[in-house]
Amino acid sequence: MRRIKLQLAYDGSSFHGWQVQPGLPTIQGVIEKVVSEIEGAPVDVAASGRTDAGVHAIGQVAAFSIGNPIPAANLRRAMNRLLPPAVRVVSAEEVAADFHPRFDAKAKTYEYRIVREEVCSPFEWPFVHHYPYPLEEERMEHLARVLEGEHDFTVFAAADESDAEGRSKVRTVFSSSVERGGGRLVYRVRGSGFLKHMVRNIVGTLIEAGRGNLEELSALPAKSGPTAPAKGLFLIGVEY
Repeated sequence: MRRIKLQLAYDGSSFHGWQVQPGLPTIQGVIEKVVSEIEGAPVDVAASGRTDAGVHAIGQVAAFSIGNPIPAANLRRAMNRLLPPAVRVVSAEEVAADFHPRFDAKAKTYEYRIVREEVCSPFEWPFVHHYPYPLEEERMEHLARVLEGEHDFTVFAAADESDAEGRSKVRTVFSSSVERGGGRLVYRVRGSGFLKHMVRNIVGTLIEAGRGNLEELSALPAKSGPTAPAKGLFLIGVEY
């Protein structure tokens, strides 16, 4: 069997997240369907992490094992012919048999995009959070930097089925920044790993800080702000 590593880009707007769900369109579901057709047998596809419904990706990484001898470049072309236009295989390569896109990952980078202008273009709307209301962006930038380092991020984690296993919610954030570019405000975070809804909850908290609703900006808050909409979030890349 050959182990194949994919880099994927997708528009998550019409999908119910990465993970297969009976009767619902998912990224994993369409990838597994196409690869299984090429292989002529069921194929399980693993990813670096499960993106939520409506979340997009530029650099998601997935992997699977097949016996088909098709060259990786031809496999990429074949998959892109069969996949819906909202999902693209950016690259495909053969890797070691024991490669796992989740457990071997060293860092991930996410980006959250906020349009600050009064009018949001309909061509941007599916991929940004439109927030034209007043914000103290310097307060947001300050709090973003506070999140860097190793912390228990329980406050930013949504309930997850794995909670019963008592897994640690300590993660390391290597970099966390808020940058203004034209009419956009972009939150970019790179870390060792992320909890369910963690980045979206961080963004919601940053917005609360920008609204002046958080007084203490020198430490992690006691509770998170509202979860920011999924459509503004992108998985930018995974490092190995």
